[in-house]
Amino acid sequence: MRFVKPTRVDEVFNSVVGFLTRIGLPLAGSRVLAVRGRSSGEWRTTPVNPLRVAGAVYLVAPRGHAQWVRNLRVAGRGELRSGLRVTPFTAAEVEDAAKPPILRAYLKAWAWEVGRFFDGVDASSPDERLLEIAPDFPVFRIERV
Repeated sequence: MRFVKPTRVDEVFNSVVGFLTRIGLPLAGSRVLAVRGRSSGEWRTTPVNPLRVAGAVYLVAPRGHAQWVRNLRVAGRGELRSGLRVTPFTAAEVEDAAKPPILRAYLKAWAWEVGRFFDGVDASSPDERLLEIAPDFPVFRIERV
């Protein structure tokens, strides 16, 4: 399973984005994802970029099978936070075959921030190429509770 470890620059960037989002100043629609740890049961948080496609909301894991992905798979629910606003949700993982239009929309919206994790694949890549990489990029459809 693919996972791209954050660099020090990534950690600083995520800290800044997370801080701004927590105080209610999200960067380009970012939110803080809160999900219970699969072992500890404690809340774990990380900045994410929710994406709306055809009326549904998705979370895409640009670094691959990160800890938040593993926790969300077990918990099946979490919260999106921005300032004092907390939105609880349930999550269902999307099958690889359904990912190409979601990954394409994600890359259109967020390539400036996460494009380097997609190894040369961009929003103009053919569906076949997006299908090839789909297993490396978990996607969850989320619905408000």
